[in-house]
Amino acid sequence: MSKGTLYIISAPSGAGKTSLVKALIESIDDLTVSVSHTTRKARDGEQDGVNYHFIAESEFKQMLKDDLFLESAQVFENYYGTSKPEVMKCLNDGIDVILEIDWQGAETVRRLMPDIVSIFILPPSGAVLEERLRSRSTDRDDVIARRLSGAAEEISHCLDFDYLVINDDFSVALKKLESIIASS
Repeated sequence: MSKGTLYIISAPSGAGKTSLVKALIESIDDLTVSVSHTTRKARDGEQDGVNYHFIAESEFKQMLKDDLFLESAQVFENYYGTSKPEVMKCLNDGIDVILEIDWQGAETVRRLMPDIVSIFILPPSGAVLEERLRSRSTDRDDVIARRLSGAAEEISHCLDFDYLVINDDFSVALKKLESIIASS
């Protein structure tokens, strides 16, 4: 059995990464998304173990101390991390794995595992990004403002990735992602 491929997909918050990855997982067999651990509170409709493993900060810090994360980062006031044992099990079982992580996590994973395929999803414009963040109705205005100010920093790292996909039209962006996976 051949080993699975590790894909990293990054984007600023609101670019459509989560929706695109969900559709990608539904359209391709033997492809899964790694469920990250986080200390943030679940949003309406999110399920523990499906969207994230929602854990206490003390538990996160213990896992960090035990070297159980492939990568981890503090984003705003919350911690996020990717389980090393979960990812390695999937890859060793021949399953391709997507990590939905930020540019900093991508940089860390690239150093540890140089054979990854990395993809950055861009919004068509700053105005569209703001509109998407506001239409989710999940964040306060101050959180949206922080996300927008952080988007420029995140986007400045997009050229470090193997592929760029502009999410202007969802179905076109999905087809581009499917093509990248098929050619890897």
